[in-house]
Amino acid sequence: MRGKAGPTDRQARESGVDGGPNIVVILADDMGYSDIGCFGSEIRTPHLDSMAADGVRFTQMYNCARCCPTRASLLTGLYPHQAGVGLMIGDSGVGPAYQGYLRAECVTIGEVLRERGYGTYYCGKWHASPGLPLRGEPIAEPGTVRNPNPLSRGFDRFYGTLAGCANYFNPHALMDQDRRVAAVDEGYYYTDAISARACGMLDEAAAGGKPFFLHVCYTAPHWPLHARAADIERYRGTYRRGWDCFRTARHEALKGAGILSDEWPISPRDPDSRDFADDSPDRREWEALRMAVYAAQVDSMDQGIGRILAKLAEHGLAQDTLVMFLSDNGGCAEFLREDGDGKSWPSLYRHTAPSGKRCVVGNIVGLEPGPGTTFMSYDLPWANVSNSPFRLYKHWVHEGGIATPFVVRWPSGARGGRLVHRPCHVIDIMATCLDAAGATYPRTYGGREIIPLEGESFMPLLAGKDTPRERPLFWEHHGNCAARDGEWKLVRRDRGEWELYNMGRDRTELTDLAQRATDQRDRLIGMYGEWARRCGVLDWPLKKTS
Repeated sequence: MRGKAGPTDRQARESGVDGGPNIVVILADDMGYSDIGCFGSEIRTPHLDSMAADGVRFTQMYNCARCCPTRASLLTGLYPHQAGVGLMIGDSGVGPAYQGYLRAECVTIGEVLRERGYGTYYCGKWHASPGLPLRGEPIAEPGTVRNPNPLSRGFDRFYGTLAGCANYFNPHALMDQDRRVAAVDEGYYYTDAISARACGMLDEAAAGGKPFFLHVCYTAPHWPLHARAADIERYRGTYRRGWDCFRTARHEALKGAGILSDEWPISPRDPDSRDFADDSPDRREWEALRMAVYAAQVDSMDQGIGRILAKLAEHGLAQDTLVMFLSDNGGCAEFLREDGDGKSWPSLYRHTAPSGKRCVVGNIVGLEPGPGTTFMSYDLPWANVSNSPFRLYKHWVHEGGIATPFVVRWPSGARGGRLVHRPCHVIDIMATCLDAAGATYPRTYGGREIIPLEGESFMPLLAGKDTPRERPLFWEHHGNCAARDGEWKLVRRDRGEWELYNMGRDRTELTDLAQRATDQRDRLIGMYGEWARRCGVLDWPLKKTS
């Protein structure tokens, strides 16, 4: 039911919308909970901050801890295993839950909304199938059942990359519709190209006269640390005070904004980090520059989002376009090691430098990050800043891995200027999009029975109603497991012992109650086991059946 959230007849006529609002879902890549201004950051994100001021910020929105599982889940409204991407892309050989591409028994938002009469557009990173080979390995042709792409799963237009990451100045596996293309422009920068192509799609959609769904998937700020020089200069020197300073400042800003409770202390500095002051002056300068480039990547993405919002306004579509922004996982602590022997996996990226140039791979102290001839990450201590005030990172299902900033703006359908504290999940985005559009989730599609929708629409929350969540939430990735029911969260790291936290009192997960609240612990363990059986989740490590 759409209730009162849809456009009036007058608004529909003025905006060209027929039968539902326009919908834009913007996804960042590997960006932490506190990396944008309206969630406590010092990074300049005026356009996202403006969205938050006019819209709704969800303080307990969750993803699936890693790029491709989150993308599969968001697109389908199912848990990643149900969608076929329980681990990563590429078939794990243990059954459909881990086949590494979208299953035939699921439908995407694009497929359902296109049936509803929407124009459907996809711009940016796909990463829900094997894509194109990086090393020449044999894979199915893109667009086929075993290697779907946006065009084969419900989208009319596609520009972007099928792969998970790439050189921003010369991206691998860049596609325009079903054609592989090259970044031939000397000034090419992938974040800017995504923003420009998204604006072009909005021009086409506005001319088409029917509602549209646009999914914009940036690779920013996923490694490598690549940014335009002018954007880097805006942050050069900013981070010389070190990571502890910025973790504390962000935590205070989050509490001051009402996003976090004063009762939740910041988690201690990660034990695998160190005191910034212990580094040499040259090392500190290099570390500060790494974070400056990361900040520049977030900044450039926000600039692009500003252009997308301006394009909506240019066409008179801003009033009744539902815009959402979130990240696919928490900040990434992965270290890109030096590639001295040419045999380890970073060597795969040497050929991705701009034409005629060599790419030097690795976090090499003293080598300035930023240009397309380098391939670095910002590493664990700065990821600890990105996820302030939480523990852990991308890959794990403690809060640092799965909590995302979530900003929603819909002037004609949502009460703006508010915070929503109820837990939500990327599985809810499909349900909400269909609810807003007046579309029905199908029981069958293309002659196949479809797995029932898992998500719950948060349309009532947008309308200002404080409705409770009906069903618990679950996670499993790489042997990291969690369940969330109301204020209780059960979580386990790397097949270790179960931990239990009361999230109303301790969202930073510092006081483990597993040995004290044993009834709650056992109840949630039972619920997790039932969910895992239902969704095809297997014990880790995965064991091939043949």
